[in-house]
Amino acid sequence: MPSATAGDARSTCSSPPDQVSDYIGARALLSGLPDVDWLLGDRGYDADWFREALKDKEIRACIPGPKQRKKPAKYDKRRYKRRNRIEIMFGRLKDWRRVATRYDRCPKVFLSAIALAALVINWL
Repeated sequence: MPSATAGDARSTCSSPPDQVSDYIGARALLSGLPDVDWLLGDRGYDADWFREALKDKEIRACIPGPKQRKKPAKYDKRRYKRRNRIEIMFGRLKDWRRVATRYDRCPKVFLSAIALAALVINWL
C-alpha cells in the first residue's frame, strides 16, 4: 500500500510560504498529490474540507484531530505512529548538502541526486 505524508507532498510540489498554516497550504498541494492509498499528516492538516477532498481522490487520511475537536476524527493509530520513519528519512536526506540546498535546478538531476542519496543511506 503506497502512502505519502503531507510533508512528502510539500517537498515534491511547490511549497507554500513559511507563515501559512498547514491546512491552508494543503489546498495548493491537492492537485499535485501522487496516486497513493493513504496520506499521513499531523494535526496541522486536520480540516473537514481537506478530509473530504482526500476522500474524493480515494485517498484515506491518517490525520489525528486536535484534542478539543467535538467529533473525534478516525485514523489508524498504528500507521500514524510509524510516520516517524518517513520523517527520519527526510532528515537524513537533508544531511546531503546537494539535496538540502537543491543544488541541481533540473528536476531530473535533482530526483537522481535524491535517489542516489536514498540508496546510500539505506545501504549503509
